[in-house]
Amino acid sequence: MSYLLITGASGGIGQAVARLGAARGFDPVCVGRSEERLADLFPGFRRLEADVSTEEGAEAVFSALEAADIVPQALVHCLGSAQAGSLERARLEDLAEALRINLHSAFLMSRQYAALLRRRLLPGSVVLFSSVVARIGVAQHELIAAAKAGVEGFALSAAASHAERGVRFNVVAPGLTETPLTQKILAGGAARAAAERQYPLRGVNQADDVAEAALWLASPQSGRVTGQVIGVDGGFSRIRPLVR
Repeated sequence: MSYLLITGASGGIGQAVARLGAARGFDPVCVGRSEERLADLFPGFRRLEADVSTEEGAEAVFSALEAADIVPQALVHCLGSAQAGSLERARLEDLAEALRINLHSAFLMSRQYAALLRRRLLPGSVVLFSSVVARIGVAQHELIAAAKAGVEGFALSAAASHAERGVRFNVVAPGLTETPLTQKILAGGAARAAAERQYPLRGVNQADDVAEAALWLASPQSGRVTGQVIGVDGGFSRIRPLVR
């Protein structure tokens, strides 16, 4: 059985990864902070309640996996936030929170997963999430840009450290994606239209668009891919079409 460990599973992208992963033959193990919400979303899937932005929560997940003799083929770490905030208005506590949710959790889960693979002498795949705002400067996004840039740097070094053992680290960097986390941004017609116009491929991501990239990186089909940051951003970070 090919197990897929999904953290932040109750979020929009996490739900898509679990649903599409199950359709492709994975056995999802869905991790979130609320067992009640996980049960509502994933009644037929394995579920674990934990706050993986804490050391205790990350350790609890892997203790439960070992007790059940489950070794995931891949970790898809979907936990994250979308904290916009300018340098002038943000507090140091706001930056610490962005780092805790996005970078600390990625570090803690990756460390536990890499240790499990080392004990079992197995390869594996870690898929982390960055953001388009870590790849190109976007106004009023200083907090999340700092946190997600940290995720990218961490993944590159981890990929180099673990390549010899066949453990791959890659990152998906989405543009604006329609999920419960972005409902406020996309709620108004004018705001949505303005957001969609920013992207060379007009429109915004759906959760499935991002999940497809993550699942490819989690699968053996990407077995020669490590240390990469893959943008799913409609071309926003790389191209500027002619203005017509």
